[in-house]
Amino acid sequence: MKSKFQITKCLTLLIAIIAFGKISHAQEAFTSKTAHKWVKEGAWKNGLKLNLHPSTNNLEFAKQYQANKAVWDKAFTFLKEQDLEKLAPGKYVIDGDNAYAMITETPSKEFEQSGWESHKNYIDLQYLIRGEEKIGVTPIENATVTSPYDAAKDGAKYSGDGKYYIATPKEFFLFFPTDVHRPNIKVDGYDVVKKLVIKIRVAAN
Repeated sequence: MKSKFQITKCLTLLIAIIAFGKISHAQEAFTSKTAHKWVKEGAWKNGLKLNLHPSTNNLEFAKQYQANKAVWDKAFTFLKEQDLEKLAPGKYVIDGDNAYAMITETPSKEFEQSGWESHKNYIDLQYLIRGEEKIGVTPIENATVTSPYDAAKDGAKYSGDGKYYIATPKEFFLFFPTDVHRPNIKVDGYDVVKKLVIKIRVAAN
């Protein structure tokens, strides 16, 4: 007969396996429809008052958040609790190399000076603290590589075209590895803008 210790150990292992299976199933269960509903319900905001820009890939956001919830929660807490208007330009660690913030206060670029880019290792959360700028976004399959991916800079450059949006302090953007984006484009009347970019490490899903 197995000892009580062995039985307890087996039960603990079984519970862990079942729990892991449920977590994995929850991550895999998202569809475009359920991801849209999950984003709209907004439990992930945890009190954050800002809106998520509708250009966001909801399915990828839902998968990435569930795969790396603790890191995302820390990033959103930083966005919610910091007095961004008073923070000086610079880098701010949120969770080691898993998430960090960069604040800039610089002139926007004329359209011709801006460029398309994407990243593999980090997701971009981009938010205009003060001012406005134009941001373009297009699926990676619609863009043509002009400078191959540079691992040291975690970036590749492209040519192409896409949809353009006006970024304001009312909402933030999320750009995943499949989102080629063109930020920092000048909007008339806003020569200098203060901006926050939070880099969130991509999780395998």
